[in-house]
Amino acid sequence: MKYIKSVILVLLVATIASCGPSQVVKQSKKTLKGTWTLNEVSYDRQGTFNINLFNDASQECMEGSTWRFIPNNNFGNYELSGVGCDTEKRYFVWSIPDTEGDDMNYNILVKPTDAKMKSETNAGFRVALSYLSEDQLQMSQTVSVEGKPFNITMNFTKIAE
Repeated sequence: MKYIKSVILVLLVATIASCGPSQVVKQSKKTLKGTWTLNEVSYDRQGTFNINLFNDASQECMEGSTWRFIPNNNFGNYELSGVGCDTEKRYFVWSIPDTEGDDMNYNILVKPTDAKMKSETNAGFRVALSYLSEDQLQMSQTVSVEGKPFNITMNFTKIAE
């Protein structure tokens, strides 16, 4: 009877442990921790576009903005920069859904909130983590423009842990 209880306990612990996030997700959260500057926003085609990133601000206000990712509670914030831009701190919650075995293609979910981390709409954005290293981050989002896919790329540099 004691043996059966031990086997059941081991199986239960193994099942719970296997439900946790993958190593890629854990490492990505650890790497994202810190303060980043959004250096450049670019598009996959030529032209002048009036883009409102994250339903918040223009490319001109987003470039140079400072972003903070806090992985222990999945909170974050960013502050815009630029002449004529509202520099009030914005807040968000974020998560990285498990990749289900695909370690090369994964996303970050960003949901705007207030300072108490409450969302008015419970809506967010799914953005691809195209590249992530200790000091470089590239996120991209595909949207539809005139019925065709349109790719927005955001390049960040880490400025502090």
